[in-house]
Amino acid sequence: MGIPGIFGALAALPAAAAETAAPARSHNPIAIGMFLLFVASTLFITRWAAKKNNSVSDHYAAGGKITAFQNGWAIAGDYMSAASLLGISALVFTSGYDGLIYSIGFLASWPVILFLIAEPLRNLGRYTLADVVSYRLQQRPIRAFAASSSIVIVLLYLVSQMVGAGKLVELLFGFNYTVAVVIVGVLMVVYVFFGGMLATTWIQIIKAALLLAGAAFMALMVLSHFGFSLNALFSQAILAHPKHAAIMRPGGLVSDPVSAVSLGLALIFGTAGLPHILMRFFTVGDAKAARKSILYATGIVGIGYALIIIIGFGTIALVATDPQYHTASGAVIGGVNMVAIHLAHAVGGNVFLGFICAVAFSTILAVVAGLTLAGSSAVSHDLYANVIRRGAAGDREELQVSRITTLVLGVLAILLGIAFEKQNIAFIVSLTFSIAASSNFPVLLLSIYWRGMTTRGAVLGGSLGLITAVTLTILSPTVWVQVLGHPHAIYPYEYPALFSMIVAFAGVFFFSITDNSPRAARERALYGNQLVDCELGMVKHG
Repeated sequence: MGIPGIFGALAALPAAAAETAAPARSHNPIAIGMFLLFVASTLFITRWAAKKNNSVSDHYAAGGKITAFQNGWAIAGDYMSAASLLGISALVFTSGYDGLIYSIGFLASWPVILFLIAEPLRNLGRYTLADVVSYRLQQRPIRAFAASSSIVIVLLYLVSQMVGAGKLVELLFGFNYTVAVVIVGVLMVVYVFFGGMLATTWIQIIKAALLLAGAAFMALMVLSHFGFSLNALFSQAILAHPKHAAIMRPGGLVSDPVSAVSLGLALIFGTAGLPHILMRFFTVGDAKAARKSILYATGIVGIGYALIIIIGFGTIALVATDPQYHTASGAVIGGVNMVAIHLAHAVGGNVFLGFICAVAFSTILAVVAGLTLAGSSAVSHDLYANVIRRGAAGDREELQVSRITTLVLGVLAILLGIAFEKQNIAFIVSLTFSIAASSNFPVLLLSIYWRGMTTRGAVLGGSLGLITAVTLTILSPTVWVQVLGHPHAIYPYEYPALFSMIVAFAGVFFFSITDNSPRAARERALYGNQLVDCELGMVKHG
């Protein structure tokens, strides 16, 4: 929803933790109490939702009974993770103006989804991204590709979330890292296994409201320190930051135009390929509600990111020069990713610190629940029911496979979270957005708007985009130099999306136009039927 690595603080928390051995605040009883209250509330919601979670439609899409307003809040909850608060604040703290690139990029993705994706997705799909892509194409290969790509994205995202959860709790709550990861994994499985999409939706709504309320209070308290004057806030930030006036100019984070364009493409189009975000459009009754959901979500997310801008500069003005938030060597306690947490203490004391700690942890629980549901539906609905069983699986059988997959994903997430504790996994999160922008998004977009796309073009082009994104990330300075220890990077830029997206679109185009098989001709002819069914909102699969 989400969590950018440089796309987000949570993925970078292991590296941040290494900066200092001192925990930010151990055994915060207020934070633990608020966290337990949130967990108790969400378990109550899960118990209520479990009584209504009786069919495949209920489990995957809450029976399509979520209203547009509720879904808008749930989408915002899926998207505004703890990394939005912690990560972007940390980027502003270190880079100033350039840290806002992420706020703008994340917000700019929503018009793309609203105008290009939302209505066709709701009208042509039932539960997953693969439903839409396979609408007029050959079911088994296209579903296998779409499900595989979605599972890769979900697993990469889950790793960053689990490591982030463990480090956040270890630094702020005083729990053991392994215990924290197991707690998150168990709760995630409970939410999805019993409550399905209905429970996940309400957990996202509550979490989004808490996060927005916390961010609003923090921003107001920051402004109150400066007479509610943005000019006074920015002036103090310039004085407090080592770079001084340079923090108000671009170039502090992204220095070359290729990286800037590539980063922008990943931020804007990666969102339109994230399976746990796209699944939310199937929870409403019709295309009109899907469009309204995006409008509500855009407004909520826009307000949230506007508040985070104030919070980011507030961390410079109030935390950067306060010795209580620094070690003896001058490093920020817990690493720079904790500056928003320190700001919460600076403006609201221990009570508000406890609230923000609990909210930050609750956002991780909500996001991993959405990711797990997306991963389990890809396995049960796409791979098992439509690829292995060729559409012959009954609802009860498919639901059983989904729940088994939820358990497996929970175990995998826990094991990977523990295994990656000491690793710098920031690149994994950026890779997640790049893969989504380079595999799912091109195939989804062209399946909706280009008559000429064939099964061969979609599978080969999308696979090439995925492989290119992974390869260029490995060869980039982030991995090749910083992780693997080579002296020079083979691929000189940090972000692969500019090139991997071109490869994906070109691959889909080339392998489609050179496909002269009788099957390809039938697929092109079916495009007219798809347009009609899309207008009528008719879903036909199989």
